[in-house]
Amino acid sequence: MSKTAASTDKRRDLTTGSIPKTMLLFALPTLGSSALQSLNGSINAVWVGRFLGEEALAATANGNILMFILISFVFGFGMASTILIGQAMGQRNDSMVKQTMGTALGSIIPISIVVSAVGWLFAPTLLDLLGTPASAAELALTYLRMIFIAMPTTLTFTLIMMALRGTGDSTTPLWFIIISVVIDLVLTPTLILGLGPFPEWGIFGSAFATAVANTVALIGMLVTMYLRGSVLALRLPELRFLRADRKILKSMFSKGLPMGLQMIVISSAALTMLSLINREGVQTTAAYSATQQLWTYVQMPAMALSAAASAMVAQNIGANQWHRIAGITRWGLIFNLVLTGLIIVLLTIFDETVLGLFLGSDSEAVPIGRHIQLIATWGFIFFGIAQIFFGTMRANGYVIWPLIAMVISMYPVRLGFAFGLYPLLGEDALWLSFPAGMVATAVMGAGLYWYGGWRQGKNMPAEEAAQRSEEFRAQTGTSASFRDILPTTVWKRLPLRRITRLHRRLRKRLHRRHMIKKNKR
Repeated sequence: MSKTAASTDKRRDLTTGSIPKTMLLFALPTLGSSALQSLNGSINAVWVGRFLGEEALAATANGNILMFILISFVFGFGMASTILIGQAMGQRNDSMVKQTMGTALGSIIPISIVVSAVGWLFAPTLLDLLGTPASAAELALTYLRMIFIAMPTTLTFTLIMMALRGTGDSTTPLWFIIISVVIDLVLTPTLILGLGPFPEWGIFGSAFATAVANTVALIGMLVTMYLRGSVLALRLPELRFLRADRKILKSMFSKGLPMGLQMIVISSAALTMLSLINREGVQTTAAYSATQQLWTYVQMPAMALSAAASAMVAQNIGANQWHRIAGITRWGLIFNLVLTGLIIVLLTIFDETVLGLFLGSDSEAVPIGRHIQLIATWGFIFFGIAQIFFGTMRANGYVIWPLIAMVISMYPVRLGFAFGLYPLLGEDALWLSFPAGMVATAVMGAGLYWYGGWRQGKNMPAEEAAQRSEEFRAQTGTSASFRDILPTTVWKRLPLRRITRLHRRLRKRLHRRHMIKKNKR
């Protein structure tokens, strides 16, 4: 492995020392990175809601949710690329790192261009299917098409940040997230209002500012990678790696499919909910959009703690220190209760002020947003409980049943609650469906943790477990909604159980032969 690559290796031994201290030291940087990324979206929402009105804010809500579901088809692919890069780094195989990076870039960029073009053409149809309010439809179309144009840059920026984390370099992505947020902070109001010599572009300016911020950050990150001699930087002779390697591509798709499916489950359920909310009018949609901004921050501690629990459990399983795993899970649950609970309490006290940032203090949507927040936000305590349990279990390769639990909570529970109780509760059924789904997920997660077979996975060597934990760190640079599935072990029966099953089969066969001979007599 090169000196440059080695210098970016920031692995931490998570198998020794105080569990709560180690978990906090691991989770807090992740939490900071997620907060900065979400701040980017919140900045847009504040400026759009305050200066362009509720229709424009409703337009961004519809545009962003459509963008989310389309990204789902390619984002799992990027996540799988990060896993393979982490594996190659663990093997000290720089050539494989470069081949994987080349295959990822050479595949995801053309895919994103195709998705971008198709999305731009069919944006009006998508908004019609979503039931976008008529007063917000034209603004939503303008916003959505600009987002589609910027999609290749956005996905490439995200992919490279994830890949850098896969090599152990978490500092560089953090700095360029900061740069992106600062540019967006300055450029968004400038282009919305037409300050100074700049044009007054309204909602188009909001989307354009985000695209410019991501593009500048991407260029800066690429230049930094080449100046530092990053193992991910493809030199002239290595540009041949941009032609996708079939074996690597096959592995990316096989690993990325379940992660992409989970994102599609989440986003499709969110689309259905938004179509129901759109029926309540533009003010309700705007209030829901502002509340979603608050929920982004409420769920951050749970996602950061889930990633920390996954990494710590993976290393401790590899080191065969199973006695620490219950403690890791317990402290994750405690920290979730404290941190998530504190944020919920603060939002309950200051919800009118915070919602006023997005909607304007005199907006008629503010009371609606306060009502939504009061009814639904408490459910994120249970969301955090589920994420800690799932984070622990997925560290040993147990991912299918958690995915099934999520499908059940999103569709039969959440959507069933919203549709079934709407005639009785009215629009409150929509808001109560969120905590109903979260409580169901937590109950199923606890059941799988206590009674599921996740402890029966194949143990990993300590070195591989450490490498896998870095893959979880790579995962934490994505959106909060995208972080639920990441297998870390090959799911196999233990050798002793194989022998036991073989013994049982032989006994059954011998018994059958004995009965056949007995009947012949």
